Amino acid sequence: MIEAQRVIHACRVPLWLAFSAALSACDPVPVGQDVPPEPGVIKATRNGPSGAAPGTCWGRTVSPAVIETVTEQVQVKPAKVNPDGTISSLPVYKTEARPLIVTQRVDNWFETPCPEALTAEFNASLQRALAVRGYYIGAVNGEMDAATRAAIQSFQRLDGLDSGVLSLATARKLGLVAVARPPDQ
Repeated sequence: MIEAQRVIHACRVPLWLAFSAALSACDPVPVGQDVPPEPGVIKATRNGPSGAAPGTCWGRTVSPAVIETVTEQVQVKPAKVNPDGTISSLPVYKTEARPLIVTQRVDNWFETPCPEALTAEFNASLQRALAVRGYYIGAVNGEMDAATRAAIQSFQRLDGLDSGVLSLATARKLGLVAVARPPDQ
């Protein structure tokens, strides 16, 4: 009798919980380790968007897909109509819910200084520039640490870029990278 009760109880587990437990058994990443981030999201990458100039580095933000659940009534069995026009049985409907992608996922690429330019001296200048503007409150240590990335993200949010990866436009705005001169006309 106890075994039967356990089986009945196991059947009451929500389907999403059983599914997520099954998927976690397939996880190829060892326990205690983080999943490696996609290129360009956490730090700059040379694998930028198609058509990117050779030798340039890129960062990326991801706008997730917007998914809506559409619920509709679907007729499973039509009404049965007698020869005299009377209805002998009503139609049968069922409710179906399906996902609908309203907006596709979008990768938003932006140019960044390449990793070899992000020296300790550059990072220290970046930290000082962000500190003067009230975005960085940590020690000026020349490291691209979590506090520096958070300050970069807060500063870049003003221009609509929600990323902790330093954009080339932000580096120019802070006076850390030379602004290209327009060609002589």
